[in-house]
Amino acid sequence: MCLIAYFCYHAVQGELGLLSYVRLERQKSALEVEAAAVSAQRAALEHRVRLMAPDKVDPDLLDELARYELGFAHPDEIVILNETLQKN
Repeated sequence: MCLIAYFCYHAVQGELGLLSYVRLERQKSALEVEAAAVSAQRAALEHRVRLMAPDKVDPDLLDELARYELGFAHPDEIVILNETLQKN
C-alpha cells in the first residue's frame, strides 16, 4: 500500500507529475502570447524599415521622421507637447 501511495504521490506532485505538466502548459500559453506580440512588433518595425529603403523612400515617413528629429512644424499646425515622448 505504501508503494502505491508513493508512486501516486510522485505521479501528481513529482518533477514530471501532473501538476508540473499543468504549470508548464500555462507557461507555454503565456510564452506563445508573448511570442505573438513580439512577432507583430517585429513585423511593424520591418515594415517601417522597408519604407525607409534607400532605393524607395516613403515621402510621408520621411516627412514624419524629419519633423520629429528636427522639431519642425508648418505655421498652420498646432503642436501638442507630450512629456512622455520627450523623455524617450
